[in-house]
Amino acid sequence: MHSELNRLISALQEFYARERFILDRDLGERTLTHRLAVHIERNFLGWDVDCDYNRLGDRAMLLPRGSIVSTDDDLAKSIYPDVVVHKRGVPDNLLAVEVRKAGNHQPLAHDRHKLMALTDPHLWFAYWIGVLLILDRRSVLTPEVYVGARIDPPLSAWFAGRLQQLGLTAS
Repeated sequence: MHSELNRLISALQEFYARERFILDRDLGERTLTHRLAVHIERNFLGWDVDCDYNRLGDRAMLLPRGSIVSTDDDLAKSIYPDVVVHKRGVPDNLLAVEVRKAGNHQPLAHDRHKLMALTDPHLWFAYWIGVLLILDRRSVLTPEVYVGARIDPPLSAWFAGRLQQLGLTAS
């Protein structure tokens, strides 16, 4: 998992180095998400990288009934991760990333529950790793790593430490 997270860190380095224009102008979360996905794609060669992707072939990623996770559609069934690293059409889902702007004051519960669901090994579309990134204009605030439907505190601490070593988190 460290290898995959190091590739995500490289993408974040590129993002913060090359996307000053959108960061300095406080553009929307979808703009940031798309530009981050471009940099992620450069670091995950051989993988497909998509935004708001909720399919595996023709099947929609639907949450089981009674799930505690709120969803992003009117039917309250589909789940749309912000950025995914995967293989389209086959169940090979590597990384799901939820992106938040630091200025977004909505509760984090929705994004956290979504990452728990996306990494739940009991679901047919489970991702190996989930990451919550809160993006400030100059750094990542309090990143969280999810594995097996829960936050992984040691991996989250390692990831935050690597970001701090590279000057990508507030000290």
